[in-house]
Amino acid sequence: MRETEDGFVIAEEDLRLRGEGELLGTRQSGTPGFAIASLEAHADLLEIARKDAHYLLEKDPELESARGKAIRVLLYLFRRDEAIRFLKAG
Repeated sequence: MRETEDGFVIAEEDLRLRGEGELLGTRQSGTPGFAIASLEAHADLLEIARKDAHYLLEKDPELESARGKAIRVLLYLFRRDEAIRFLKAG
């Protein structure tokens, strides 16, 4: 890390070294880890998922298609269905 002043490189190395952090704990401040993924190990897959979610919301903003309805079920199962209220907020 001493060889760069690039903030992104430093942040990625910090994430690798210290992890994602805990909301209520002794580790660095930050968001709690994901239940089924790790930011460190799955960054490439999370980026693909983000792009796919963006594409889905562009094409089906109300989640009324078969795929959109499946996403609604997944959100419900993972107790994240409150997010549906914010779809129109962008």
